[in-house]
Amino acid sequence: MHAFEANFDGLVGPTHNYAGLSYGNVASTGNGQRAANPRLAARQGLDKMKALADLGFRQGVLAPHERPDVASLRQLGFAGSDAQVVARAAREAPAVLAACSSASPMWTANAATVSPSADSADGRVHFTPANLNNKFHRAIEHPTTGRVLAATFADPRCFAHHPALPAHMAFGDEGAANHTRLCADYGAPGVQLFVYGQRAFDASANGPRRYPARQTLEASQAVARQHGLNPARVVFAQQAPAAIDAGVFHNDVIAVGNRDVLFYHQHAFADADATLAALADAMHGVGASLRPLQVPAAAVSIEDAVRSYLFNSQLLSRADGRMLLVVPEECRHVEPVWAYLQDLLASQGPIAEVRVFDLKQSMQNGGGPACLRLRVALTADECAAVNPAVWINDARYASLCAWVDRHYRDRLSADDLADPQLLQECRTALDELTQLLQLGAVYPFQRG
Repeated sequence: MHAFEANFDGLVGPTHNYAGLSYGNVASTGNGQRAANPRLAARQGLDKMKALADLGFRQGVLAPHERPDVASLRQLGFAGSDAQVVARAAREAPAVLAACSSASPMWTANAATVSPSADSADGRVHFTPANLNNKFHRAIEHPTTGRVLAATFADPRCFAHHPALPAHMAFGDEGAANHTRLCADYGAPGVQLFVYGQRAFDASANGPRRYPARQTLEASQAVARQHGLNPARVVFAQQAPAAIDAGVFHNDVIAVGNRDVLFYHQHAFADADATLAALADAMHGVGASLRPLQVPAAAVSIEDAVRSYLFNSQLLSRADGRMLLVVPEECRHVEPVWAYLQDLLASQGPIAEVRVFDLKQSMQNGGGPACLRLRVALTADECAAVNPAVWINDARYASLCAWVDRHYRDRLSADDLADPQLLQECRTALDELTQLLQLGAVYPFQRG
């Protein structure tokens, strides 16, 4: 059945700031306490969405979350009016307020794991919101994420929505950032690769020593069961512990796949040979051949991969069958990475084109092009069942840019999070956005 891959990017929220909340994410912690520009951040994301839509790729948008998260602050004992809750949190627990004000839902690669209808037992597209249990500021996301996804993919004949996994470290789930699907064609049965950092119930298993492993094998296995995947077409692979300790907090910082191509660093996996062999066997079972594209450490070190976010890129199929690699501007400024990309294009391999985007506001917080998007393979019928208001076109882009310009500040520091007016600004903006995107009442303040 004919199908295509659509990308749904997270719209950067009005409270985009640099609080340095994500231990293990070098860019996030390194830029902590700098002043951010929410308006520019949102416009940079929208510009990437529009550019890819103009190139003929299916591009959607996912709404940001309500921040500060007053409900979470109340759960933590802060009382009074909403403004009083924020003010008290600012006085007594500014780090907690910063966590409850994070715009991290913009990185929708962590929103959910998605399995297409060609792979699931019931022939529907399946979504499991990630519990993001490793970081408090992200662990509060999944209830709203689930509502936004349900409002975007609403038709139960086409789409199945699951609850997040139990909120325990044994089932730590970071969503599509540790998952990729390989196939000959988007509408044909494929192979799903789940990458994990540790085994929760095996104390003897080797894991990282410096930074936490955020994804467990047990979480990946649970999602595969929820989605009704054929075990013969699922591969579980361990991420290299040394890579995690070097700042590779998700697999999408060290590898990216599309169709039959896996673009990965030499040291991405704990056992690369076994991983590739398992993928090749599973791909053979669906009548496809794997095309691995390894980047040797001699050409690009893990440190340079993390600095440039070379692998946190989008690998997209062009109409001619070859592929486009979308990379952040930082790749230009890391000399070995830029030199490798020139050699890659000259090699006449599957990647025919590289496009560079300025995403500095997101990059300084630790998220590149791949972090900003959730991939969903859809048939024509499933595409028609998606909420039509979320697709990016000329009119939608213009309306969203105007919305950002009306409501977003051009400077936000950690101290500004205590401003009670910021909460009202965010709610006013999001209430208008739900009408623009026809989402209904997805936010707590709208739901009473």
